[in-house]
Amino acid sequence: MPSVLVEHDGPVLRLTLNRPDVRNAFDEEVIRALTAGAVAGAENQSVRVIVLAGNGKTFCSGADIGWMAKAIAYSRQENLTEAEDMARMLERLDTLPVPVIGRIQGAALGGGVGLAAICDIVVAADDAVFALSEVRLGILPAVVAPYVLRKIGVSAAREFFLTGVRFDAARARQVGLVHDVVPADALDAAVARRVADVLAASPTGIARAKALIREIAGAHPDDVIGVTTNAIASQRVSGEGQEGLRAFLEKRKPRWSA
Repeated sequence: MPSVLVEHDGPVLRLTLNRPDVRNAFDEEVIRALTAGAVAGAENQSVRVIVLAGNGKTFCSGADIGWMAKAIAYSRQENLTEAEDMARMLERLDTLPVPVIGRIQGAALGGGVGLAAICDIVVAADDAVFALSEVRLGILPAVVAPYVLRKIGVSAAREFFLTGVRFDAARARQVGLVHDVVPADALDAAVARRVADVLAASPTGIARAKALIREIAGAHPDDVIGVTTNAIASQRVSGEGQEGLRAFLEKRKPRWSA
């Protein structure tokens, strides 16, 4: 049985953690499979949006217990190699040119919070719980830290990183980790609405907007004037920029090239 299901549904690529018996916990195979899924999503021009989900009652419970048991005997170099594999996986998912929508049910713990943090849009069930509980195990949420910190900010990171406490979906939304909180039985409908939002927009516009966010985040406006003005000028004269503006003026839906 594959640890991650990879399903193409027209322009939608669904990557679904598929280890419900261990609450979709991470191990080496999951990391390899998610990395491969990210590569597939980047290379397939027909993919417009990716939905990241987990089978069963839990989105992702963090590291697999058996995997952690093996790690006790690892050397520092073996730990470094393993951490680098996970870091590369997160980086691949984070830099995809298409939006990633997270579907969170049950719990997102440890690395599961890291997965939520790399998603562009996160929809969570109202009874979902979250935690970065690594410090309670004597370790720390280091590899996921850049993505989580960017999403929730320093103040919330200090609380959650340093205590390992669990927090609910409402608090996750408050700190910016989650965007929509809905009843569990409305989760799929809410994800479908977000997919529809993405599919209504320009594919190249989305890809370039994602790249622009990464390039200018945290910069002073004066320092990125050249970047932002060039970005809009180039997009306005592009095929999709021209089509989008004409469609707006002609009061019709745009016909995107992808």
